[in-house]
Amino acid sequence: MNGSTTARDDPTIAITGAAGFIGSRVVQQLRATHPNWNLLALDNQYRGQVESVGDTDIDHVDVRDRRRLEEFLEGADVVLHLAAVSGVDDCDENPDLTYDVNVTGTNNVAWFCRKTGAALVFPFSMAVLGDPETFPITADQSRDPLNWYGRTKLLGERAIETFADGAFPAHLFLKSNLYGDHVVDGTVVSKPTVINFFVDRATAGESLTVYEPGTQSRNFVHVKDVARAYIRSAERLLDQLADGDTGTETYEIAGNEDPSVMSVAETVQEIARDELGVSVDVELVENPRSGETLVEDFTVDTSKANEVLRWEARHTVDESVRELVRRRA
Repeated sequence: MNGSTTARDDPTIAITGAAGFIGSRVVQQLRATHPNWNLLALDNQYRGQVESVGDTDIDHVDVRDRRRLEEFLEGADVVLHLAAVSGVDDCDENPDLTYDVNVTGTNNVAWFCRKTGAALVFPFSMAVLGDPETFPITADQSRDPLNWYGRTKLLGERAIETFADGAFPAHLFLKSNLYGDHVVDGTVVSKPTVINFFVDRATAGESLTVYEPGTQSRNFVHVKDVARAYIRSAERLLDQLADGDTGTETYEIAGNEDPSVMSVAETVQEIARDELGVSVDVELVENPRSGETLVEDFTVDTSKANEVLRWEARHTVDESVRELVRRRA
């Protein structure tokens, strides 16, 4: 099945977590970029925001249900595995669910790929690194996650490395902090990540709360840029299937900016004043989280994704915040 001429010309691409923040944009981008491709979209709607994307319906399938999952994925050439419980807080509050989805669910997807030869893309988040010790950050650095989210993503990464060996090609994305939003059939799809949270508070006239010390740096990448990385990855994987490649490749998917959280808040503050005439305070508050890095540098080396996937981040924080603020005006 996989790797045939038919698969390359008219492949079937499955997207788990297709109703979510990233997944819905990936479906939208796939439909626009490759209208001939067959799409299988699934989500259990735990954090789903849409039920369809254009004429692609999102089926209610849970990655924890292996039998139902395998029935739905039958015939897939590439699986873009985006279903996850994400975010430090959500994972801490729902540890059993996080394990079932992020570990068992990911194993189910990877086991399907091993049995069928389907290719796989899996994002495993900067949270697996813990406190990075050298910069720029690369996927070669040691893993020492500080929280449950990072630990479950690390288990997923290791499982896929094991399952893919000698059986199917897989791309692993070391992905930085997302921001931005996008519109699906009139619905604004977003998520309260750091930058989006600041914009929401600013446009509501509320103070921007920055966790101490405020100097901690983060790398930010726009959801639309991330979605393009999945498209590039699927294209490369189809070629790798045709060539009989197996095993994993890891790519750093990140933006070109790594400002401090305080400077991001001040950027949002300034743009809200310019665009809306709204004056909001920036307030430094006690950090309630213990499991996160406070490093003041967060540069990421994306050269491998630039060269091999022909991908690069296009959106800037300033331009994107301005667009977000205007949309909420």
